[in-house]
Order: sequence, then C-alpha cells, then structure tokens
Amino acid sequence: MALHLRPACWVLLLLALGWFDTAQAFVVTISPGARMVYLRVGNGVFTGNYSTGGTPGRGGAINKVSVTVPAAVLGNGTDQVMTTDATQANSSYDGFAFCNVPAQIYVGGFYRLPGTTGTATLTATAPAAGLSNGAGSTIPFSQISWTSSGNNDTGAQPILAGTFTGGPQTLASFPVNTWRESCHTFRYANDAVVASGTYTGQVVYTLSAP
Repeated sequence: MALHLRPACWVLLLLALGWFDTAQAFVVTISPGARMVYLRVGNGVFTGNYSTGGTPGRGGAINKVSVTVPAAVLGNGTDQVMTTDATQANSSYDGFAFCNVPAQIYVGGFYRLPGTTGTATLTATAPAAGLSNGAGSTIPFSQISWTSSGNNDTGAQPILAGTFTGGPQTLASFPVNTWRESCHTFRYANDAVVASGTYTGQVVYTLSAP
C-alpha cells in the first residue's frame, strides 16, 4: 500500500431471464492530509461523515443489481431498468440523501495527499466472458449500461454514464484532494432472446493511485 493504493469494491449483477410471466457534479475540495484513498460502491463502511471528522473503513457487502425479464418482452430491445439491494443512500461526505435506493448505487470517494499534485483513477472491470447462467449460455456485459445523477445536482457528473465493455475500463479521474460522487442507475439492453435462467457476473470497481 505504500506505493500503490488499490481499494476495490464489487457489484454482483444478476439477470433472471425466463419463459414466465443530469446533474452539477458533487465535487468537493478537501484539505491536504495523510496519504489516503477511499472508494465506496453501494453499501460501504464509514463511521460518521468525512466533513465532520468521520473515519473511512474497509469491507461492506457485495451489492447486487438485478432485473427479471418476462417472457413477453424477452429480447425485444426495450431496456429493462435494474434494481439494487443497496440500503445506503446517503453521502459519506456529509450524510446528504444523495442517491435513491433501491433504484441506484452510490459511487464515490476521495484521493488525498499532503501535497497538491496527483490523480487517482477509477476503473471498473467486468469479466470478458460476460454474464453466465451456469449452463453454457452467456450474455455480453455490453448489454449493461448506466445513467449517472445525484439528488439536487444540476450539471455533468464526475462519474459519467456509460456501458460495460467486458474488460477493464476507466470511469473517472480523481484529482488529488477532492471528494467525488455520483449515483448510477443500471439498465439491461434486452437485445437478444437467450436461454432461460439466472445470469450472474461480478464487476470490480477500483480507485488506484501511483
């Protein structure tokens, strides 16, 4: 950890498929201090709030994002909005109710140094093999996209909307001594008729700095 800081969070994406029935960024300049990087995706561990001297922690549940696609609309190309099992809607910076659960996942954190030069990078890595139903059928991760927003925001988000690529991808930069956060709402593109089953895959979010 002395040279490379890599806190990681995971989101487990599930699709149950069967034959049955934009915002001004929340970006805050924080005071320089001891070297630290913190990332929260969905539920996380944080005692108190950063703005009042709270303490970041490690761990927390791996949150799930899921949707059940009825047979009547399976593969018709109409986006299916996904929901989460996240229960933490409030910012770890000041406790504001920034996201709306269970519709959204909170993504946020900070990079801090004693100095004023440096940038951390937020990446997401989805398996190139896609989501699998465990019986030989898969769905490309490129079928999963997200929008980005935040309550009371009025402009561009620091962690933009996008689509998973099925591999590592850069989501945002975190300049030193800034706190940045967004709320992501996920969608399944539903572009193909696939075998019934529950498809799962795990995405790893990492905020890293040299």
